[in-house]
Amino acid sequence: MAVFLTSCYYSFRKIVPVGALALVAASGPKTPPPTTEQLTTRMSAAIENLKTLRCTVKAQERIDGSINQARSIMKLTYNPVRIYIKNHKGVEVLWLAGQNNGDAWVYPATFPYVTLSLDPKGKLMRGSQHHTALQAGFGTISDLLRTTSLRQDNSYSRSFRYTGDTVLLGRTCHVLRSSYPQFRYVTYKAGKNETIGSVAERFGCGEYRVFDRNDLTIGEKIPEGKVLHVPNSYGRRTTVCVDPKTFLPTMVQVDDDKGLFEKFEFSDVVANQPISAAEFSKDYKGYKL
Repeated sequence: MAVFLTSCYYSFRKIVPVGALALVAASGPKTPPPTTEQLTTRMSAAIENLKTLRCTVKAQERIDGSINQARSIMKLTYNPVRIYIKNHKGVEVLWLAGQNNGDAWVYPATFPYVTLSLDPKGKLMRGSQHHTALQAGFGTISDLLRTTSLRQDNSYSRSFRYTGDTVLLGRTCHVLRSSYPQFRYVTYKAGKNETIGSVAERFGCGEYRVFDRNDLTIGEKIPEGKVLHVPNSYGRRTTVCVDPKTFLPTMVQVDDDKGLFEKFEFSDVVANQPISAAEFSKDYKGYKL
């Protein structure tokens, strides 16, 4: 039997070049690519099942016609919700559910170098960014794909398609793309007790564009009957890159009628590893809060 196997081996070597043997051995059954539904479902589930998250986020956001850039480290727990953020300028934010009357502790890293208590949804914390600190992590990305009965039109959320794989920052990732050429601003007459948040939810366009386009103050109620100009969706072209192992996003880019609206890149992602409660304390070593 051993002689038979040996002779077969040498016969095979004569037919197939030795270099090709490694190729034959290495090549096995390939995992079939995911469908659009599988990819969106797995990504949504991965986000919803997060218990803790550490990551670094590079953000680019268009504010008043210019692209603002920031790099931040984030630590989050989801039950209870606890958020710590520190950006490249040294600004620190700590928000804990049920504490500090709902405000965040903010160290501004500028004069007078004292920690402030600020509303995370208020103007001082929203003036130079599209999203609130409470949306840290992947909350915004999850909203892009979410369809609800409150939306006037869910066609944008349904427009995402899996378009293959690419390499981003040295890592292979699945790509979800939305091409939505019907993106445009439409007029909308505000109803009774309308808020910026309710209008944003109705159109799925995000709060920033609502108050920015209509000269509204963040948090104010909108007078009944006021005519607003709002986008009919979140973007004209949207790309989401997804890690094929964790199914968590590694990048999201949104373009609208003026070009780049926002782009977020996630690196050093560590999900569902314990984070001590001490790291969400103002007195934690190294914090300036």
